[in-house]
Amino acid sequence: MKQRLTRWTVLATTGTIMGLLLSGCAWSIGSDKAHSVVVRPTHGQEFIDLKKAKDQGAITEEEYEAQKKKISEQ
Repeated sequence: MKQRLTRWTVLATTGTIMGLLLSGCAWSIGSDKAHSVVVRPTHGQEFIDLKKAKDQGAITEEEYEAQKKKISEQ
């Protein structure tokens, strides 16, 4: 009898803890707060990525020059 009571206590405690943990997750999902931060690459990183795209043939020389001008004007 004591062993059954102990098993039941462990199961009930575990269930309660799991419920509390999961309710905390649900609470944070429904939160109105913004949790993400948008990080914009630096101009230097944009130039590096643009050069790689040109070197790999993903963009033409004209597109490269136009984008380079656009980045410089920001």
